[in-house]
Amino acid sequence: MMNRRTFGKTLGLATGAAVASLAFPAAASTRRTAPAVPAVTPGTHTSFGPLKQVKAGVLDIGYAELGPARGPVVICLHGWPYDIHSFVDVAPLLAAQGYRVIVPYLRGHGTTRFLSARTFRNAQQSAIALDIIALMDALKIGKAVLAGFDWGSRTADIIAALWPQRCKALVSVSGYLITNLAANLEPLPPKAEYAWWYQYYFATERGKKAMENPDKRHDLNRLVWDTVSPTWDFDDATFERTATAFDNPDYAAIVLHNYRWRLSLAEGERRYDALEKRLDARPVIKVPTITLDAERDPFTVAPGDGSSYRSMFTGAYEHRLLEGIGHNLPQEAPTAFAQAVVDVDRF
Repeated sequence: MMNRRTFGKTLGLATGAAVASLAFPAAASTRRTAPAVPAVTPGTHTSFGPLKQVKAGVLDIGYAELGPARGPVVICLHGWPYDIHSFVDVAPLLAAQGYRVIVPYLRGHGTTRFLSARTFRNAQQSAIALDIIALMDALKIGKAVLAGFDWGSRTADIIAALWPQRCKALVSVSGYLITNLAANLEPLPPKAEYAWWYQYYFATERGKKAMENPDKRHDLNRLVWDTVSPTWDFDDATFERTATAFDNPDYAAIVLHNYRWRLSLAEGERRYDALEKRLDARPVIKVPTITLDAERDPFTVAPGDGSSYRSMFTGAYEHRLLEGIGHNLPQEAPTAFAQAVVDVDRF
């Protein structure tokens, strides 16, 4: 096992997080020096101000935008059960570095709405990735740094793998998360299965009823926050700001379909079959990448050194482990996350 304490510990000073970095010399030799992102205490910012809406693909997407309109673009992608507030401290840090920061609500979340009541409420991975491509097209963004966690990491990974011309660089929490449905049918070690309890709950009629009940899904999502971020001392107001995103009329349908599709318990749409076939082949990611693991995230593969997915990244690459941090990494350690974005943009 790698002794991560032998590496330099930098970044995340305001969060108390130590960051262990593993750089690969061939990539490091061509890097430009990146500025240090000033440390910010998590929770310094609580809102984005007025949000924007844009019609893109099958959606009317709600998003926050910060920074200069002509700055290089960073798109930050949230996961479940979270929303754009996972980046409420990250976005101002990046805007202060001159980036145009776009933080969209994924389908089924917040102010994002389907344009047609007839559209199937599909949450398979390729559909969500195409939402972000459509957003970029609608905003006339040719290329962006993509940075995400959870569903957001998977979405960013897919775009980087299938449409590298749209992805300047990548920050991916938990590394390579592209789903292979056949592989997903195989059992994991018991401890890993235990962490995924809600995925199996959502496969049942009881779980469906709970997700469709606003009060029950509120409490279920709060339980997930508590268990997957055991060291994050967030207050009720922080959770409630995000919980408003769960009131989207399509929230339950999207969440249920996402997890049921991953377990091959729900069908996708045939129009995405060709993309899913390409993703099943486990395409490598060639764009410059920094992967992040959170030490206290129950989904982080021990010892958190990125070795389980290292071979999937063939371009300039670095892996970082954040000690003492849980699953909602950008909100728990915003300085370290923002620094990763700034750094990977210099690879």
